[in-house]
Parts: sequence; C-alpha cells; structure tokens
Amino acid sequence: MAKAIMVQGTGSHVGKSVIVAALCRIFRRRGYSVAPFKAQNMALNSFITAEGGEIGRAQAYQAEAAGIPPSVLMNPVLLKANSDTGAQVIVKGRVVGNMGVREYHAYKDEAFSAVRESYAELARAYDIIVIEGAGSPAEINLKENDIVNMKTAMMAGAKVLIAADIDKGGVFASIIGTMEILDPDEREMVAGFLINKFRGDASLLESGLDFVRTRTGKPVLGVIPYFRDIHIEEEDGVALGDAHGGAISADDGALDIAVVRLGHISNFTDFDPLARESGVRLRYVRGVEDFGCPDMLIMPGSKNTVSDLMELRASGMEDAIRSYHTSGGKVAGICGGYQMLGRAVHDPHMVETASGACDGMGLLDVETTLHKDKVTRQVSACLKGDGTGEMLTGYEIHMGRTTLGGGVAPMFFVSGTDGADGHDDGARTADGRVWGTYIHGLFENDGFRHALIDRLSAGRRPVSAAERLSYARLKEDGFERLADHVEKSVDIAGILDILNA
Repeated sequence: MAKAIMVQGTGSHVGKSVIVAALCRIFRRRGYSVAPFKAQNMALNSFITAEGGEIGRAQAYQAEAAGIPPSVLMNPVLLKANSDTGAQVIVKGRVVGNMGVREYHAYKDEAFSAVRESYAELARAYDIIVIEGAGSPAEINLKENDIVNMKTAMMAGAKVLIAADIDKGGVFASIIGTMEILDPDEREMVAGFLINKFRGDASLLESGLDFVRTRTGKPVLGVIPYFRDIHIEEEDGVALGDAHGGAISADDGALDIAVVRLGHISNFTDFDPLARESGVRLRYVRGVEDFGCPDMLIMPGSKNTVSDLMELRASGMEDAIRSYHTSGGKVAGICGGYQMLGRAVHDPHMVETASGACDGMGLLDVETTLHKDKVTRQVSACLKGDGTGEMLTGYEIHMGRTTLGGGVAPMFFVSGTDGADGHDDGARTADGRVWGTYIHGLFENDGFRHALIDRLSAGRRPVSAAERLSYARLKEDGFERLADHVEKSVDIAGILDILNA
C-alpha cells in the first residue's frame, strides 16, 4: 500500500499543483513509483484519458511528471462551472449531471465514495501518492462540506505540507492563521510548511521561519524561489489575468495570434504551444479595444457556448470579429469556439439555455445540436487534402454534434486511438480563412503547428530549423528543470523521512 504526502495551501493559486508535479518528478528520479491524486478538482481545463474519462488537466500534467499514463483514478471528482452557482459534475471520468451548490452538497457522500474507491485502487499500484488539496483547509464556511482537504488526508493517512505564497504578502499571517483555524486533530496532521514564489535573499526570512516553528511547532521545509523561465502548464483561468494581453503594434515583427477571452473559457492550454514558438506572440483579448488586427483570431473552447456567444454579441465583440473576417482576417474555432462560428446552436434538451436555440456568427456553414451525453475520447486524425499522411493526436470533449452544409468541407478524418469509429471532423471554407474542429491538443502536434505558422508568416523572415519548437521536449525539459529548482530549495530528505515515519 502506498505512502502518502499531501500538499494543501493557505489559499488558491499558491502553487499547489506545481509543487505536486515537482514532487512527482523528484520521487520518480529517486526510483519510486509515484502517482498524483486530487479528490475533487474545479477546473475548466480538462484532459481525456486513454479510457475516455475526463479529469483535471493538472492531474494529467502531474501524471506526465511522474512518468505514468493519466487515469480517472487520479481525479475522481471534477467540477466544471457552467454558471455562477452551478457546475457539471463528473465522477470517475463521466458526467453525472449539472448541480447547484446545495444539490451537490447533498450528493457529497456519494462523491466521496468514489474518492475512497479511486484512492484505494491507486494506492495498491504505487509506492507514493502525492495528493493535492484545493483552496484552503481553513475556509470556515466550507469546512463542513469539504471533501478535498483534511477529509482526504485522513482517509489516506497522509501527512500534510501547507504551501503559502509569499509573493502575495502576509505569508506568516496566512500560515499562522490557517493553523489557528484548523481543529486540533487536523493540526497534528500538518508536518510542515512550504513558502513559495520568494524573490530575494532567503536568509532575510530566518526570523520569520523561527517564529513559525516556535508558534506552531512545525518547520518550514523549504522556501521555493520565484521562477519565470520554466515551462509549466497553468491549471485554471486565474493565470490568464497576467497572460499576453493588449493589442500589438503593426510593426512589432512578431506573428500576432489573438485568442478571445471568453467568460467560460476552457482548455486554454490548447494554445500554449503557439505561445512558446519563436517569433509568435499569443495574446488574449477581452474586448473590442484589445482587438487590433491579428494575423489569426482563435475562438477557444467554452463550458457554456451559448452564454459566451451572447456575451460576445452584447459587448460588440461579435461585430468586431465579423468585420475582421470581412476585411480578410483568418479565424479558427476549437470545440465551443467552432460551434459559435456556425449558423446556429440548437439546445433541445436545455443543456445550456432555456430558449432552445441560438444564432451563431455565421462564418461557417455548420449547425450544432447539444446532446445530453458527452463525447470524451482520445483521437488520431489526419488533415484532409493535405497529402502528407501525417497523423495527428488529440482528444475530444463536447456535448454538441455538428452537421456541415454545402459551403464548407470537412477539416480532418478522425478515429479513436484504437482505430475504431472513423469519421470526418471539423469544417473549413473554400478559401481556408475560417476553420473549426473539435480536436483539443491539436497545436501540440509539431508538424501541424509549424505548417500553420509558416502559412501565416508568408513573406516574413523564415524560421530556421533550430528555432522550431518541439513541444514534447519543452514539456520534458520543464519537468526536469522544475524538479531541479524545487529540489535545491526544499528538504526532500526530510519529506521522505516524514513519509517513512
């Protein structure tokens, strides 16, 4: 049976996901079989496992760091917010329904049964499980119904490391305050603290570290320096607050790719490979004032296609997108963004709207109908009419089924990774200026991404082979550099002693 260590936090976005990924890689490098686990994740960035189950993208990334295939066991409960008060609830990779807060609280016992079963199966297969918490274990108004922090730690018999973000300020108050709010038995489970995102001379923290130990009886096991130059996938939309923004000047020289920042944007990690390419600037645009004149505009995935489309319409962004297209602009849509580009989105089962239908932007001659069941699978694909025969990989997550009119042609031929159920996917106009697809992860395919950039960059300075990005190498290098970075600043031997105690 696996031994477990858990990373909780003094709040959201303190770096728990990244620390878990680092520990997974560090333990793997020391010869342990290791797996990540998060009982319940709330995120719109998700991933489809080989068995066709949907989990949080962070757990898939952590599994890669551990050198193992992602599994639904690693994230048995996933919540995908589709309104301010409700979410789609996914258990063991499959949708069980849309629930409001009170409805989900009533469902918690059943959800935690799935957590317990999944953890037990995972723990039988690995030496170490690195568990990630969510938010803070000290949210007084949420503790009664919290299944992802201390309740999971107690279930797993895990010692807890509490991570705090010093870059936000008030780090010592947040650590002490968290410990004060925890129940006595919960405090006993805490083995120590990790201070994350530190800038400057760590020796200046010594008086604070001594105070934490004296006040809590627990040590600070590491002060992790802030980093900017290590490739790490972001877990949720909080990260987009600092991401690539604003209009770009015409003489900037970089290829300008704009992604519309939808209110319910999902799987924005799709575009990370583009952002990492030499000579490319990827930016997220919220409104007309940020639009500019990009070389390509991308409509991303959405957890609520209809709501986001209505918001674009009300804000004037839809008119701006139409004008951009009319003036010769190139537009691509992924999943929900693909649906928005069509003539209409029909919702007969009221999945997203009470009206039953919504007009689309009309840039693609397609129509989409939302179904009750969700398509979730990994796929292989080839670009139709390409002639190279290059096989692409990706995954699908959608409740819509899209039919094509005579004004467009299919974009890809896709099949499940087992070779079954081949069919056409996506659509593109005859001039190729507008296209859409259901395939997530498309831009992780180096050949497809490089060919797209070459077409958009026609007439500019050619990109040399040395400048071409291998996204797989970038990710692997990111795992290794992250592990090095954390290992230099954290008492890993002490954490292993805690695990083996």
